[in-house]
Order: sequence, then structure tokens, then C-alpha cells
Amino acid sequence: MEDQTNLEIEALLDYIKRSRGFDFTGYKRPSLLRRINRAMQNVGIEGYSNYLDYLEVHPEEFVQLFNTLLINVTCFFRDRPAWDFIRSEIIPKILEQKSSKEPIRVWTAGCASGQEAYTVAILLTEILGVKLFRDRVKIYATDVDEEALNQARQAVYAERELSGLTPEQIGEFFEKSDSHYTFRKDLRQSVIFGRHDLIQDAPISRIDLLTCRNTLMYFNAETQAKILSRFHFSLKDGGFLFLGKAEMLLSHASTFTPVQLRCRVFSKVPRAPLRDRPLTTSRIPLDDMMSFSPSFARLRELVFETAPVARLVIDGSGFLALVNERARSLFGISQRDVGRPLQDLEISYRPVELRSCIEQVCVDRRSLTLCNVEWQTMRESIYLDVQITPLIDLPDTILGISVSFTDVTRYKRLQEELEHSNQELEMAYEELQSTNEELETTNEELQLSNEELETTNEELQSTNEELETMNEELQSTNEELQTVNAELQRRSEELNQSNSFLEWILRSLKGGVVVVDRDIRIQIWNHKAEDLWGIRSEEAIDQNFLNLDIGLPVEQLRQPIRECLLGLSETAIEVMLAAINRRGRSIDCYVTSTPLMSSEGSIQGVILLMEERSTGTPTSS
Repeated sequence: MEDQTNLEIEALLDYIKRSRGFDFTGYKRPSLLRRINRAMQNVGIEGYSNYLDYLEVHPEEFVQLFNTLLINVTCFFRDRPAWDFIRSEIIPKILEQKSSKEPIRVWTAGCASGQEAYTVAILLTEILGVKLFRDRVKIYATDVDEEALNQARQAVYAERELSGLTPEQIGEFFEKSDSHYTFRKDLRQSVIFGRHDLIQDAPISRIDLLTCRNTLMYFNAETQAKILSRFHFSLKDGGFLFLGKAEMLLSHASTFTPVQLRCRVFSKVPRAPLRDRPLTTSRIPLDDMMSFSPSFARLRELVFETAPVARLVIDGSGFLALVNERARSLFGISQRDVGRPLQDLEISYRPVELRSCIEQVCVDRRSLTLCNVEWQTMRESIYLDVQITPLIDLPDTILGISVSFTDVTRYKRLQEELEHSNQELEMAYEELQSTNEELETTNEELQLSNEELETTNEELQSTNEELETMNEELQSTNEELQTVNAELQRRSEELNQSNSFLEWILRSLKGGVVVVDRDIRIQIWNHKAEDLWGIRSEEAIDQNFLNLDIGLPVEQLRQPIRECLLGLSETAIEVMLAAINRRGRSIDCYVTSTPLMSSEGSIQGVILLMEERSTGTPTSS
């Protein structure tokens, strides 16, 4: 009976791993089974095999199961004495080891809903200042629970969740909105959240401080050793490991040495140089090397870094995750750009518009290639083939997007030379035809002409084959143009929908809306403006607003419009004017003038909002 139960447990864990990518086989079995039994009790099921059947029929149960298995217990500055030790002793040691411009890298493993990652951000900002923090610090916060990561990315917390912070810290690092508090956006950009399985995924490298608090205690001894080996690889020599109160490293003295046992702070023990290590004749199987050897992860990182093809990787949230040396030198991308939203970087639209292509790849779930994209370097123009590939994990989950830039300048120039040669061949063909006509007039030279024409015929056959090849290429180009045309038509439809949506908004506004450009010519005249002054939109568009003959004394609006166009006022300008609407009724018209700002922050015109407040006195015509 016990053997049957064990088989059912292993089958359940294997199903969870295959269907959702979570490997719980390394967790401590008693505590793991207690949580699974609790999840089974919540849905009223007995027997692990029956629960497996239930998961197959009700996949939404996985959310509740993972919430039960992945205990996300965290808060700001949990165990504050330990954080005070980090502030006073560890951070200064890290800074002593670095130059004034060298980056500081922190990894918060098992970050749950993000409080610990933001605790590190607050601590380093208080020590370094805002500017140096934004310039030098990268905090990588990882967890296997996507639901917790989504909450962490939002950086929004209720007041009760800020209990570990002082009022001064709350005021400095959080913005209050209703009953919730949001972490500062300028500091949030230095915190990069991502899904990472400590058991299966490659570790993050070159880390100065690694925090993993009360996470290791859920794993068995073998899995803990495997994770600690990866942590050892992640940390720089002289780096520090910060664990929770319930965790110790008594059996890992060869990899970590205590700095302060009471606070659970350890430092990395550097590995002996390769030449000082004992030689071995045994070979490590490839699967074991991928699972246990941190150097294998570094090897893969170096392969990516030194690849001759420029390549960058965007994660599932749209942030730049990886960029190799070739891409950095070709497009002027720096390491500080890693972790920033792709849309904020020039590479997102130069040399080619990537954002729409990435959206298409995510929808179609297949690669997209853009050929012969021109890019101007410091020395010359080059041509690139851009391949955009979705990085799909099982089951059909897009983890990110890989973008490769292959230099095809040499092939492009060869193609141009080929086209030039074809033109020369065509000219030669015309000359040969003329020569043939001249040779035919002379019978004495007929034999010699025939021999030359045979040679020419062979060349023409070769030319004809090349022309047929070019015709096929033109057909392929025509098909690509048809595809582009279909895409343009789709975008035109989207633009029409956006214009319709804007028209609905303008019609729904209670006040009259008039938008003028920098020459005070009317660009938008909504339905309420027509109702107020009796002038239709098609009559008003492109007219000078100050030349309109309506019941509104528009001349009195010249000064407010001028101040908005010159940016002399930082707030909207409101003016109350006595006016006569199209029905001949005297009204008080409140006109609010607001600058029309472009996405680059320049003033493109003025928005006039006109609200009628009737005086109740009609006028005689």
C-alpha cells in the first residue's frame, strides 16, 4: 500500500513538472505532502491519483495548488537587525572592492511579492544617493511563482504591508494613491523581475550580494547543495550571501565562510585556480554538467557574448534581457541599457521598427525575417538580415524574443555587381546582334561569323538562365509586397478605428472642444461647438479661430492662446466671457485654454474647452 502511494505521489509530481514546468522533487517531502494534502482537502478529494485526474480536468486548480505550495511570506526589512548589519558592514565592504563607476549587482532569489528586492533598493539608495543608485545598481529579483512576480512588478502595496518601514522611508520612496502606496518609478527601473527556478535554470553571474532568505529550508539536503553550488558560481570573489534566520551552512565550509552567524551572512570562499586543482581522468556526463556545473552556464554565456552575429534578447515583459558584444558595438548599446524597456531604446525603431514585428511574432508564434535592412555605421553603410524568433518553452509559453542581425553587406554588393554584369551582358547582346547583321552581308566571312555566333549563343543561354532566376526573385519580391500591402491595410483599419474612437470621445464631452494649431487654424471642432455657435465642423476646419464671426468674443482669447503657444503658463488658463449662443441666448461661457503637447514635449497648438453657463436672458434678433 505504501509503495502504491509513493508511485501516485511521483506520478503527480511528474505531471506537475511536465505540464507547468515546476519541479518539486527536490523539496522536503514531509512538508511538501502536507501542503498537497491541504490543497486536496480544499477541493474535497482523497488520493493522489484522483487529484491528478482533477488537475487534468480543472487546470485552473493549479493556481490554488501553487499558492499553497509556494509560501510567499515576506515584508520590508524583515529581521531589521540583520539589515542594519548589511547596511553598516557589508555594503561598505562591497563599495571598497569597486571603483567609483563600477556597477553593483544584487540578486534576490525567491523574492515573492517583491518587498525584499525593494528593501535592497531602499538601503542602497540611502547609502549611495539617487543618482549613483540609478547609474550603478542592478537588482535581479527572481521567483518561480508568476502570480507573485506580477504583483512585485506592479510595486503597489497596502498600508499594512509597509509595517517594516519608517515614516521617513515611506514618504521618500513611495507615492500614495488612495489607500495604496507605489514604489518610486525612477528607482523601480533598476529592479528587474523574472521567473527563475533555482533547481533548473542557470544562475545569474557576477553578483556582489545574493539574498535568499528562508527559501533553502524547503529543499532537501541534496537539492540545497546543488543550489548553493550555483550560488557560489554566481557570486564574485569577495561576494556575500544573506540567508534567513531558519537557515545555516554548517556543512558547506569549503564554499562559504560565516561573516556574522547571528545575522546569517556568509562570504564566498574563492575556488583554487585550475592549475592548483587535482587532475581527474573521469568524465562528467553532459546532463550532469548542465545541471550541476556552474561553469557550463558561464560557457553558454560566453558563447552568446562572443557570437559573430549581433544578437539581443527581450524578456516576456518587453525588457532588454541580454545583448552580446557584437550588438553593443554595432548599435551603441551599453550594459546599463540591459533591464530597460525595449520601447525606450533607439534599437526598437532603428535600423528597423522592431516593436510591431515582435508583436507579430508573439501572435504568430513563428520566426520573422527582414532582409537587406540598411544601417549606417561610423565608416560605411551596411546591410543586415534581421531575424526575430520567439523563445517558446513548454507548454507553448513565450519566455522572450531573440533578435539576430546578420551582416549581409558582402552578399548585397555581390548582388549589385551581378545586376551590373547583367546590364553589361544585355548591352553586349545588342552589339552582337548588330555584328551578326553585318556579318550576314558578307558570304566570305559567313563561316567565321557562324563560329562566333555559336559561342555567343552559349553565353545567351547562360544569360537567359540568370534572367529566369531574376524573374523568380521578382515574383518572390512581389509576394512580399503583397504581404506588406495587407499589413498596411490592416494598420489603416486600426487608424480608422482610432479616429472613430476619438470622434466618440469628442461627441461625448459636455463642453465644446476646439483644437487650433500654432497658426491658430482650427483642427478639431466637435459636435458641442457646433451646437453652441451654429457653425458646422466642415465650415470651421482650417479657418483662423480669431476670424470667426460667432457669438463668442474670440478676440478676447488672443492673449490666453498666445500664452499657451509660448509656454508662459504651466497650468490651464480659464476665462469667463459673455457670449450669445446660436439660439440667441445670452450665456456665460467659461473657456479653458490648455497647451497641446507632442510626445517630445513641444507645444503643437492649443486646446480650447468651452462650457456654457446660461444667464437665462434671450436677446432680440
